[in-house]
Amino acid sequence: MALKRKTPLAEADSALPAPDYPIRLERLSGADGGGWLASVPDLPGCHGDGASPEAALRDARDAIKAWLATAREFGDSIPDPSNDTAYSGQWRVRVPRSLHRRLAQRAEREGVSLNTLTATLLAEGMGATAARPGKRPGVLPLSAPPRQPRR
Repeated sequence: MALKRKTPLAEADSALPAPDYPIRLERLSGADGGGWLASVPDLPGCHGDGASPEAALRDARDAIKAWLATAREFGDSIPDPSNDTAYSGQWRVRVPRSLHRRLAQRAEREGVSLNTLTATLLAEGMGATAARPGKRPGVLPLSAPPRQPRR
């Protein structure tokens, strides 16, 4: 099988900086070989990996350049980088008064604001559902009594 030479277009593209596509970084388990995986959600199949987060990010940036060069070479459409400007980090949520009371009381016990407590609970819930392979993300059991701090 003959090696395909780089086209002038691909050579020129490889010298360009990678546009600011968001990169998702995650640690790989030992069963998956360890290290880090850097995925580019906007570009299907575009990934990088490495022994450290920095190495995985460098590899992902190289993968972005290669992905874009290949897409241009074959005349494929290239998506614009997504951004988080549509997400302010704020929204209004209505909850039953009893839940509001329990959350406010727990926030006071823990010495944090209600916003900090609810953001933490949401983040913990998202992490808990992601940590259970094969399980569908579900509703957090907020009806369970809050855990008491260890003494």
